[in-house]
Amino acid sequence: MKSSNPMFRDSIYEQAYALSEHPMTAAGTMNKLLLLSAVLLIGAGAVYYQFSLGHLDFVNMLVIIGCVVGLILAFIISFNQKLAPYLAPLYAFSQGAALSGISCFFEASFPGIVIQAVSMTFIAVFAMALLYRAGIIRATEKFKAVIITATAAILVFYIISFIMMLCHVNVPYFSVNTPVTIGINVVIAIIAALNLIIDFDFIERGVRTPLPSVYEWYGAFGLLVTILWLYVEILRLLSRLKER
Repeated sequence: MKSSNPMFRDSIYEQAYALSEHPMTAAGTMNKLLLLSAVLLIGAGAVYYQFSLGHLDFVNMLVIIGCVVGLILAFIISFNQKLAPYLAPLYAFSQGAALSGISCFFEASFPGIVIQAVSMTFIAVFAMALLYRAGIIRATEKFKAVIITATAAILVFYIISFIMMLCHVNVPYFSVNTPVTIGINVVIAIIAALNLIIDFDFIERGVRTPLPSVYEWYGAFGLLVTILWLYVEILRLLSRLKER
């Protein structure tokens, strides 16, 4: 069974099994994650500056471009993991720009919502790390099978919805606020959080195999993808609750 996170597939261990001079380490992966986070903040800061100047149409355009570029880069990296050192920073920058624009619009409607969403995201990541380390939640084959199905379904739904919205077609999940949409939002946020277990498992297995150090970038990229997804779901959920 492949990993439930499309960024992490079991074939990686078969392809990159041989020990290199510089094996993958957990510390190295975390360092790469910090570097990607710094690049993300640069992209976020640039878009926030444009928003503060009142260039709302320009910010809207940057959000769309950032989402499209990020999706394309994510697919390229997932199929060619050794490109992660070169493309992951570009992904981080594009997603920083896109999420900064989205966050600015949410913050304008619901003051204080961004810091709440960021705080809840960090709490969720920390909680998942503790649950994984304690062995309470394990990345078993059954667990992976359930998450991969759910994650793939959500990804397809989001891509179709994004295309429909670009064509000015109304998508009820994003345009109405009912107990049903809130419930769906909660389920998606939980699935996003559970993907962190898969991310942690990949890094642990990569260190134990060991994989070459290039996969530190890949592991950091996968973690960033999941954390940003979780942040967006929490941000959307908080906005729904505040509206009601």
